[in-house]
Order: sequence, then C-alpha cells, then structure tokens
Amino acid sequence: MLTLIDKINSPADLKKLTKPQLKQLASEIRRELVAIVSTNGGHLASNLGVVELTIALHRVFDSPRDKIIWDVGHQSYTHKLLTGRRKRFASLRQYRGLSGYTCRSESQYDPFGAGHASTSVSAALGMAIARDLAGDNYQVVAVIGDGAITGGMALEALNQVGHLGSRLILILNDNGMSISPTVGALAKLLSKVRFDHRYYRAKEKSRRLLTALPLGDRLWQASQQVKDGFKSLVIPTTIWEELGFTYMGPVNGHNIRDLEIALTRARDYHIKPTFVHVVTTKGKGYLPAEGDAVYFHGVPAKGKDNKSIPTYSEVFARTVLRLARQNPRLVAVTPAMPEGNYLSIVADEFPHRVFDVGICEQHAVTFAAGLATQGYLPIVAIYSTFLQRAFDQIIHDVCLQDLPVVFAIDRSGIVGDDGKTHQGAFDISYLTLIPNLIVSAPRDENELQHLLYTAVKSAHPMAIRYPRSPGLGVKLDTKLHSIPIGKGEVLRHGEDVAILAIGATVAPCLEAARELASNGIEATVVNARFAKPLDSELIIDLASHIKRIVTVEENALSGGFGSSVIDLLHQSGVSDIQIKSIGIPDEFIEQGAQALLRSKYGLDAKKIAQQVLTLNLSISPPSKGVRRQVDKLSPDN
Repeated sequence: MLTLIDKINSPADLKKLTKPQLKQLASEIRRELVAIVSTNGGHLASNLGVVELTIALHRVFDSPRDKIIWDVGHQSYTHKLLTGRRKRFASLRQYRGLSGYTCRSESQYDPFGAGHASTSVSAALGMAIARDLAGDNYQVVAVIGDGAITGGMALEALNQVGHLGSRLILILNDNGMSISPTVGALAKLLSKVRFDHRYYRAKEKSRRLLTALPLGDRLWQASQQVKDGFKSLVIPTTIWEELGFTYMGPVNGHNIRDLEIALTRARDYHIKPTFVHVVTTKGKGYLPAEGDAVYFHGVPAKGKDNKSIPTYSEVFARTVLRLARQNPRLVAVTPAMPEGNYLSIVADEFPHRVFDVGICEQHAVTFAAGLATQGYLPIVAIYSTFLQRAFDQIIHDVCLQDLPVVFAIDRSGIVGDDGKTHQGAFDISYLTLIPNLIVSAPRDENELQHLLYTAVKSAHPMAIRYPRSPGLGVKLDTKLHSIPIGKGEVLRHGEDVAILAIGATVAPCLEAARELASNGIEATVVNARFAKPLDSELIIDLASHIKRIVTVEENALSGGFGSSVIDLLHQSGVSDIQIKSIGIPDEFIEQGAQALLRSKYGLDAKKIAQQVLTLNLSISPPSKGVRRQVDKLSPDN
C-alpha cells in the first residue's frame, strides 16, 4: 500500500493535499529520515527540524522556476524527498548516490550547490540581480540557519542586499544551533526572540478575543498595525529593518498553516527584501535527537561508530589538554566545531582558554594571530575543507608576521561520505607555497601527539594535518618529545625502489612493501613527516643510489608533496631516475566510503604495490646477501 510520501513526485503534488494529509506527510517524512540516516549516516537533527518549513516552501513557491537556496545544504533531505528523488533516497551519501548536500548536477530543483556555511545570501542576491537584469519575475528564497548567519560572508551579503534593495526573501531558520549551540552577540539577540513568550501569548489571546466578535476576522486584520507596534517593544527586530529588510515573524516553524501565511505575505511583498524569522526545534519529532541535537547533528553510518580505537581527533584533544595543563598561555580556537574536534574536553577544564568563534573561519585565524602577538600560543583546530576559507588570513595575518600559530587540520585527505565539498584534498598544496609555514602530517596517532608538542615549541607557524578516522591502535608514549623539523625517518630499507610517504599513506606503503618483497622487490619506505620543509638531505641521498622513486600522499597531486619532491630533485641536479607520484588526480573527490575511494585512487596497499610494479624494474630474485636492515621504529620488528 502506497503511503503519502510515495505519491509525491514533485512539489506540484503537495498543493493537492489537505491539512490532515500534510500532517501525515510530515510524520512519514520523519520516519523516512530516521530510517535512512540511521543506516547511511548523515545530518539527522537539522533535517528533522525543517520538515514543515520545507513542505510550506514548496506549497507557496513555484520551484524550480522560483529559486530556493539552502545554506550549507545539509538540511535539504526533505527537499530531496519532495522533488522527485524519493526512489533514490536510500542511496543518500553512498558512492554515486544522492549527495548529502544540494547539488546542481543532481536536480533542477537545486539552483545552488553548497556544503559550506554562509553562502546562501550571496548566491541569492546574485540570482536576484540576474533576474532583474533579464527582466524576469521569479522569486529568490534563501534559507539560512542562525549559526550560518553569523558568518562573515553572510553579513557582508546582508549589507549588500540592503544597499541594493533587491527583491528577495531571506528565511532565518532559528534553532539556536549550528553543529554546536550558536555563539556570539547575534545569537544572544536571536535568543531573546526564541525565549520571550510575551509576544506569542499576547498574539494568541488577541486572536481568540477578536475572532469571537462579529466581524472578528476584519478586526484581526485591522489589528496588525497595533500588533506590530507591540511586537517591537518585546522583540528586537531593528537590526534587520536597519539593514533594509521588512521583518516578518517570529513564526512557529512547525505549524504549516502559519508558515504558509508568512511565506505568502513575503512572496507577495514587492517593495523591498523581506526577512522571515522562523523558530524551529532541531531534531523535531524524534525524541533522542531533540534531547541531544549536538550528537544527532551528524550521525555515523550503521556499523561505522567504532569506539574501540580512539580517533586522531580524540588523541589531538587529549594532547591539547595535557599541554594546556603545562602551559597557562596555551589557548585553543575553533570555528563552531568544539565537539567534532573534541575540544569540548579541554573547555570543560579550561573554559576561558577555549574559544568557539562560530562559523567564522577567517576571524578564527586572525583572532589567533592577535593572541600570538601578545605571547599566547594559539592552536586553531579546524577541518581541512574549512581552512580553505581562511587562506588570506593564514598568509597575511599569521605567516607574513611569522607568528607562532598552530593549525590542527582535522579531516584531511579523503573524508568519505560527506562528498565533494568536504574532502580535505588540497591543504598540502595550498599551505606549502606559503613562506614561514611548517607543514607536517603524522603517520599514526602517537606521532600526532609528538608533532603537536613540536609545533607548540617551534615558535613559528606550523600546520599538522590528520585524517578523519580511528588511529592505527598503536601504543601512545607517555612522555612527549620534539621531532626535528624537516626530518623524515626510514622505516624499511630496500635497494630496488624508494617509497616516500606522508601522513596516513605511510601504513599502506609499509604493507605494500611487504607485498612487493614477496615478489622479490625490496623497497625503502620513508615516513616523510614534513611536506615543508622537505628532508632534502635524505631524499637526495636516496635518489643518488636508488633510481626509482615513488611518492604517495592523500592530497591533490598538483602542487602536493610529490610535486615538491620532484622540484627538489630537479633543482638538485639529480637525473637518470624514474619518479612516480601517487595521489589525487585533477578532479574533485566524490562521496563514498573511505576504503572504496582510497582503492579508486590507488592509495591502498594493494594498489600502491601494483603501481610500483609498473616501473621499469629489472629485478633478480633476492640473494641471501640482500640487505634487510630495519630501523628500530619499523613496525616490521
């Protein structure tokens, strides 16, 4: 038997439903969201909170002619279900399945692709201006959360919207959360609206009194001016009005009738931009998510929540806590991700030394630079894909002044199911070109803690990139020590080929070397540790007597670690060698399981060994005299 959700093939089908059917549809959508996201992983609480809002949007507006832009795009699952993607919804976040974000190539109903926050207002304004220049008349709607609206890019766009006065509709989805609870002065302003019930009580009481009288509906409409005057006394709307918007709200984000009334008023208002303030509950309709919206913001796929081995992120945070106990001038800065990078455990003990600055990556970096000028040691904990947004600040505000800011770059390399917008494939490339910046990557979680200690002691800007995954399960040293900057280590010796690996690729390279040995090929395996400065002495020495070099990195090949090695050897005059670089080709990494993607790009042990075998290797079977000396740190011991 078909349910209501099975009968929705486009937004047009929504407009035929009765009010009771709309309520039933919302319930069915929530069941579908919980079922699929619990299996595939993804953003659950944020999508549960916008079910009614999404239904109302598609009933009031004529999508895809009208443009509905979802900021970040991670809350667009209901939107996908209602726009012809119901049959494919089980493929959400799977390899070659539906994206976990909006995606222009996926559907005509996605006018703008996104995965990063605070982009929607700029994109909406661009579309509105394009419409006006073309003499067209479609609607442009941007849906942005109270976390994303605090981002600098969003505030810049709001300023421009008010200046131009272009007709567009901005919907603020106000649930008091980004990934973590929203922080900042603007968040406090919005919380006054969210938690001040005087307006709601007065509005409802007035409606009941007036509609009970003869001509009550007309009296209710006539009371709007009085109502708005009262609202201005208890609800701070001045900021939006001063920015050039007409403010509407606050609206109950889980009442479809109220939403449709507000959205229709906004749609039919042609004088200037409108700001519709919608108050929602993150995780609505699913009690576990309502009770813990932080945990249920992004849930792991079924079977992937492995707690037996600590993640790199956990080891990072524990190390920061150890260092913070030793040094009262050490502080941590993170843009809206204290739970994701586990800095919350540091904040529990040192609440005044951990700063969540909200979705403001540029500010986070320059804020850290300011701290560093005054003798503090700031650690900026940020995901690789988000650090891209602060590129100028890294150069201009940190490295140009050679300030001792540590960049702890989580989620580097292949991230997996979050897809193209979140893969950390570029940080080695864009960081190694910056003067004064040390760029490193640990081979395991034990080396991560030592590199972090090294960075704090370095007195220079230093970046440490590490993957989104559990560690290798190695034993952690109890005593921290510095690692010589720019020095790699040889983990295995062999005379046939030298494999230079960095970061998460070291372990599969060691495994590949063992496989090669079974084929009579002996490989030297180097843990490079540093993408900048390179261990030039070690690399040149190896190239002088091993004429086959392979570099391996979980980063874009263009401008990456391998590219730097090739440049070094060329500038050093080393010739008559074969060099092969293994990494990410010139393309964006699609979504899919990390293991699947590593295999696709030749970054697992089997594929690394296969690629080494494509070199011109004229190898005789090993004799008893073949050297098999191994450094004491080699895992082969």
